[in-house]
Amino acid sequence: MATRSRIAMECTDAFGNKFVRSIYCHYDGYPEGVGATLQAHYLEREKVADLIELGAISFLDKEISRLTPTTSTRPHSFEHPIPGVTVAYHRDRGDEYTPPRVNASVAEFFESDIEQYGYLFTEEGEWLVKGDGDPVPLPYVLSGTVFIN
Repeated sequence: MATRSRIAMECTDAFGNKFVRSIYCHYDGYPEGVGATLQAHYLEREKVADLIELGAISFLDKEISRLTPTTSTRPHSFEHPIPGVTVAYHRDRGDEYTPPRVNASVAEFFESDIEQYGYLFTEEGEWLVKGDGDPVPLPYVLSGTVFIN
């Protein structure tokens, strides 16, 4: 059974207006899955932006690219993923591209359908997570300082 989530990043346009872009993630959306992967491997704004550009994903992993220095040149696909590489529906399975959803604010994002868990990379470079309650810093949840449902 899947634990679905949304992965988002806070952005600012050329006029200084803030907004949020997010994508759907189908598997392992709980904090110890997607949350731990985001906190360990997605702390640079450019990498988070590249992840969001993939559109909807099946499974988040530590790398975005199909080819990294640690992988072979064999094709990465939905059916035959390269270990450690994120699996995207459009890129890796050929589904129609699902662009990132745009919300007008952080509050609007967290009040919208975030699936079971919502993750937001703030402009300050911090991951927040929301389950059933209020958004909290992801490191607090991963350390066991704060518990969420």
